[in-house]
Amino acid sequence: MSGTPLLSLAIWIPILAGLVVLATGSDRNAPLARMLSLLGAVAGLLVTIPLYTGFDMLTPAMQFVELKTWIPRFNVNYHLGVDGISMLFVILNSFITVTVILAGWQVIDSKVAQYNAGFLIMSGLLNGIFSALDGLLFYVFFEASLIPLYLIIGIWGGPRRVYAAFKFFLFTLMGSLLFLIALLYMFIQSGGSFSILDWHQMPLGRAPQTWLFLAFLIAFAVKVPMWPVHTWLPDAHVEAPTGGSIVLAAIALKLGAYGFLRFSLPIAPDASHQLAGLVIGLSLIAIIYIGFVALAQEDMKKLVAYSSIAHMGFVTLGFFMFSALGVEGALVQMISHGFVSGAMFFSIGVMYDRAHSRQIADYGGVVNRMPKFAAFFMLFAMANAGLPATSGFVGEFMVILAAVEYNFWVAFAAASTMIVGAAYTLWMYKRVVFGAVANHHVAELTDINGREFFIFVLFAVGALGMGLYPQPFTEVMHSSVNELLRHVALSKIQ
Repeated sequence: MSGTPLLSLAIWIPILAGLVVLATGSDRNAPLARMLSLLGAVAGLLVTIPLYTGFDMLTPAMQFVELKTWIPRFNVNYHLGVDGISMLFVILNSFITVTVILAGWQVIDSKVAQYNAGFLIMSGLLNGIFSALDGLLFYVFFEASLIPLYLIIGIWGGPRRVYAAFKFFLFTLMGSLLFLIALLYMFIQSGGSFSILDWHQMPLGRAPQTWLFLAFLIAFAVKVPMWPVHTWLPDAHVEAPTGGSIVLAAIALKLGAYGFLRFSLPIAPDASHQLAGLVIGLSLIAIIYIGFVALAQEDMKKLVAYSSIAHMGFVTLGFFMFSALGVEGALVQMISHGFVSGAMFFSIGVMYDRAHSRQIADYGGVVNRMPKFAAFFMLFAMANAGLPATSGFVGEFMVILAAVEYNFWVAFAAASTMIVGAAYTLWMYKRVVFGAVANHHVAELTDINGREFFIFVLFAVGALGMGLYPQPFTEVMHSSVNELLRHVALSKIQ
């Protein structure tokens, strides 16, 4: 498989499938559009499997590299490659795309082709972000991925969808402009190279590193999102259709965290160490304060959206303690969050499709009408709270363990999320699922069908498989994470 352009296939198969689906046109061809979308999503997933099976775990070097000249005048190349840090996200993204197409199978009944095409094209663009090794190519994919998500929220979202989509776009664009300025500075400083790997080796003074780090921090903090630039996320989640929320939580939030590992830490190592306290402080605020904000929510989607911000706080905390355990724990948390948050938003979507309400107060006694659903929802609620044997526990445990080695009080503050997380998740579950049947809307609920059951099983395999046996996920990271930390430990100031 070494001669096969696997990364190009992972990027362009979903995009081309999306264009084919778009060509089916009106809703008269909706069944055909759905079938082609599913075929495109499954094909996109299948071509990513050899990335894992053919991966050499002993080397930190980029693998499956593709390099072709794109814009020779500015030395811009179509340069792709993955290492142990990025490869798993390509596979996760392709997996999530399959679940999203299935999730909207019966629910979306207008503009079906356009809806599914948006997700397929976005899937290809997201794979491009995770595999781009050219700075300008990364930026093109980074920006282009906003457009499908903006349209998905703005067209198929809730009553305030235009406001939510506009706010999402403005926030992310603001950060992206600073990112572009930083990229252009790096291009000039490196003597005309857009290669991200060249930038990693380039010496930089303390002041340029600090300014670059701050530009990257703002750009990526919006995407994570970190406190205090997180306010767009609850609005976007509440208004987005179920599929939009799944992709937003499972993949889009990972782009900012991935940016820290690809740009901030290796390009500005001295500034990263100098300003680590700032990032750790912001991460702890996200973990603790946002956890309490989640406790006060009455809308289930808003509650899970705030819990996502708290969970992503663990990720940025893990990165900036500069230990292998912390970085690997953060990466495991990112992948786990993809399974668990995707499943949580799908669970809320299943109830919303039947009762057309996301308010906790409108439910109660759901287990009496939907026992199968209640069992799956319990599993994912427990994973969201970090129960041992679920994927939610593994990453948080590794980061807390790294925090104990780093600083006791940081570890103590971070570990408080286990209590707060359990409080808001299980309190929501209790009010929605247990007790007597609350009203006639709940009395009319029907249990999950075969399609929904299958999607839940896919998510459950991910959450439980990773929780019970995390080694297949962690062993591919070791070499790349150790190389990154070795690089970040060396000063670039000459």
